Amino acid sequence: MTTVLVLVIFVGAYVLIATERIHRVAAALGGAAAMVLIGVVNAQVAFFSDRTGVDWNVIFLLLGMMVIVGVLRQTGVFEYVAIWSAKRARGRPFLVMVMLILLTAVASALLDNVTTVLLVAPVTLLVCEQIQAPPIPFLIAEAMASNIGGTATLIGDPPNIIIASKSDLTFNDFLVNLGPVIVLLVLVFIGMCRVMFRSAFTYHPESVAALMALDEREAIKDGPLLVKSGVVLTAVLVGFVSHSLLDIEPSMIALLGAGALVAISKVDIEDCLADVEWSTLVFFMGLFVMVGALVEVGVVHSLARSATDAVDGRYFLASTVLIGASGALSGLIDNIPYVATMAPLVHDLVQAGHGAEGADAAWWALALGADLGGNATAVGASANVVVLGIAARYGHPISFWTFTKYGLVVASTTILIAWGYVALRYFALA
Repeated sequence: MTTVLVLVIFVGAYVLIATERIHRVAAALGGAAAMVLIGVVNAQVAFFSDRTGVDWNVIFLLLGMMVIVGVLRQTGVFEYVAIWSAKRARGRPFLVMVMLILLTAVASALLDNVTTVLLVAPVTLLVCEQIQAPPIPFLIAEAMASNIGGTATLIGDPPNIIIASKSDLTFNDFLVNLGPVIVLLVLVFIGMCRVMFRSAFTYHPESVAALMALDEREAIKDGPLLVKSGVVLTAVLVGFVSHSLLDIEPSMIALLGAGALVAISKVDIEDCLADVEWSTLVFFMGLFVMVGALVEVGVVHSLARSATDAVDGRYFLASTVLIGASGALSGLIDNIPYVATMAPLVHDLVQAGHGAEGADAAWWALALGADLGGNATAVGASANVVVLGIAARYGHPISFWTFTKYGLVVASTTILIAWGYVALRYFALA
């Protein structure tokens, strides 16, 4: 009876999150509270258990990076890079889009995709106004580029952080295994944008003069702070790459970097904390408690055992199902709760393989399917929701179906290429 109640609560919360009937934070916290009230979750289960508790490594990694970016935002460097990129493209709309896609993809890999679109989208609106280009195609392309680029690293997309925590995979593991295919996918995506948004690439020579007159150096508000932020951010990224050698968790590196930057920059603490997405962190906490309840009553273990029996050592089949199902489901619901639910199951599936050929490919199939599938619809990834909100705020609303008609094409194409990559690298050439 308890197991049934846990499933009903979890599915109910999931439906509320997916349909956005109520705010996703309220749905996650409500589901977590219900798990406590029925007696499945207590303080030990929720906060201190490695198996069922809140994954504090995920929470504090995000917190540290949000603080660092909050300080970096005050320098104006993101506006500088966007204006510089547009000027290098000489105001030609397609070249501007290419520059912004590359900027967004790289920044999403180094920071995270939600933070990147928050910083780049408002500047994109300014650049589009200067070159008299419709901003909606540019904003849609940026959202999708952020999801593709963020797939390459441990910190680029929130689902990857969850996967890394459950699998003990390192920053370097993500970069080496996912980096090559993401470079290919970004190039393919640029080609797709040339076709999908071709009507937006009307060149207006008279508007280029206004763009070229902008001085990107004026966007830098605090040069000394930029230098300090750059030094700390570089040290943090080096720490991520070498954390397995240093034996320091990425979450600790991010917190150390955030603390050091706040200390040496002497910025207003309130300004730093204002950029922290507290609602996202609280959402994660509620979600972890709900998934922990599933683990506690044995639902995840039972699913993993059934999946292991069905796979029966056929890890190519498992990877194929994972990448396809993850892509489809992440388009319907936010990929964060999906991955939080699937990660324990995939962990048990991989552990059952005991190092069998292709077993670890299940993790990469999950990451690629969930991250790339988030492009399918307007609610498939947090970055999409953020971009739609910014567009509406500035008077350029993007409807669910406007985004989705492009997203379905992009998600299907990139997932198919990613599946071919997994099949070739981990099975055909293994």
